[in-house]
Amino acid sequence: MNQHTFSAKPAEALAQRVWWVVDASDKPLGRLASEIAAVLRGKHKPTFTPHVDTGDFVVVVNCAKVKLTGQKLDKKHYYHHSGSPGGIRKESYRHLLVRKPEFVIEKAVKGMLPHNVLGRQILTKLKVYPTPDHPHAAQKPQPFVTKFDARPTR
Repeated sequence: MNQHTFSAKPAEALAQRVWWVVDASDKPLGRLASEIAAVLRGKHKPTFTPHVDTGDFVVVVNCAKVKLTGQKLDKKHYYHHSGSPGGIRKESYRHLLVRKPEFVIEKAVKGMLPHNVLGRQILTKLKVYPTPDHPHAAQKPQPFVTKFDARPTR
């Protein structure tokens, strides 16, 4: 029997792109980000190929209502440095969610994608909005049911 490993071509992957919409309200940030990263990468499809962008588009709405468990709102910080001596700045996630709520989800998902050209290309398919409104109605996004939604509540 002659078996061959399937390898998706970039042109084939473009034709099979689907748009998904995810509601981030009251969902844990890390769990949500890992599921979004898997869909962006295309790991939910049987045609997944590691070196080709086979993933779908993801629209995240209500990102301002994402949940951080425990004391992460105050004890988890976003750090950035200007490059000059003493130029380090830190901001708690409580302030970051108020000032720039899209950035929190983008940063979490970006950390779960490959750190190369492919990862940067995949990240362009992520669209994040702090309110339930988004300008992608023409693409007819389907609601994406995360594993967090599917769990029975106790």
